[in-house]
Order: sequence, then structure tokens, then C-alpha cells
Amino acid sequence: MEGEKHYEEARSLGKALAEKGFTVVNGGYGGTMEASARGAKEHGGKTIGVVSRFFGKEANRWIDRKVEVGSLVDRLMELVSLADGYVILKGGTGTLLELASVWEFMNKSVIEEKPVVVLGPSWNGVLESLNRELEFEGKEACTRFITVVPTPEEAASFLAARLHKNLP
Repeated sequence: MEGEKHYEEARSLGKALAEKGFTVVNGGYGGTMEASARGAKEHGGKTIGVVSRFFGKEANRWIDRKVEVGSLVDRLMELVSLADGYVILKGGTGTLLELASVWEFMNKSVIEEKPVVVLGPSWNGVLESLNRELEFEGKEACTRFITVVPTPEEAASFLAARLHKNLP
């Protein structure tokens, strides 16, 4: 909801990404998805929302281009393929699925390595648990795929540096 901490953080992220020249691609619905798209649009950015007929909902009003797919799995795969990098915000099991999928796809070389930024401390417990498991399996090298940053501006700057975007 507008005015709430995580909504405004996502809105600031959208702004920061737009200012660096990125197109914001997200799930296209409400909450932080709406907020990041809104922040981008309010600052001259472009947005793409990937929605699924499975949910039976329309994209939020801040989406420039709607990509409609049939299933939740199709939605996940479309989100993964459209992105040059990923920013993980506080979220629920859908966000966890997206984070785990991207991480595993890169770990298994299903997709090329892309920058993954976790914004804030909300996923620290999950990341620590997964890191311990990866160390146990002897795969701690894939922990390099995830970077945690404290602010939306640092997330956008990290992506810009890793993706060699021209910084305004």
C-alpha cells in the first residue's frame, strides 16, 4: 500500500532503475510490483509486466507493456528470460521461488550468469541457510551470484556497474 515502508522502498527502486536507464520488468500486479513500476514511470522509465491467466487479474496501471502467459511456470520462465539482472525485494513464497529458480538456473548453467541483488536484510536467514547447505555440498562458489545491498540506489548502481550501463 502506498505510504508503507516496503511499497515506498520498491517505488524508490523503480525510480533509481529508471534513472540508470533500465526497464523495470516484474510480475505486473499490486504491492511492490506496482510500486516499482510506478517509481519507474514517475521518473520517465519503461515497464513490462508479466501476468498469468492463472491468476485472472489485470496488470497494474503503471505497466507499459503487458506480457500475458498461461501458467505460473510460464510466468516464472518469462520473468527470468526478460531480465538482464534481478532485484529481490521482501516478499512471500512467489519471491522465494523466483530467487531460488534464478540461483539454481545459474548454478546449473541453464541461464547465463546475471547479477542478483537482494535489497535489505529480509532474506538474510534464507540466504544463510542456503549458503550453509551449498558449503555442505561443496558448491559454495555459487554463492557469488547473490549480492545484498541496503538501499534501492545501491541496487541500481550495482546493476549498472555489473551490466556496464552508462551512468547518467
